[in-house]
Amino acid sequence: MSLEKPNTYTAEFRASAVKLANESDKPIAQVAKDLGINVNTLHTWISKYSRPKENDKTARTDEHLYDELKRLKKEVARLTEERDLLKKAAAYFAKEPR
Repeated sequence: MSLEKPNTYTAEFRASAVKLANESDKPIAQVAKDLGINVNTLHTWISKYSRPKENDKTARTDEHLYDELKRLKKEVARLTEERDLLKKAAAYFAKEPR
């Protein structure tokens, strides 16, 4: 068993490797092999450098929630209007002599 010094990679190299892995059609294992790095190392970098994208998803989710809230408020207003109309109709028909 040989004791080799672990490779150290620049932040620029790591970022470009993550970008290549995310944008490439190739499997991550193939991208790692092409770059000459360990697959597990690339997976670690991807999980580490992809975290800010989760915040973007949260922002989009919040926007989606506001749109959903707006739609639901409109639906509640429409249903309330329909209910009130039906109440008035029921009261009107209840007053009519048969």
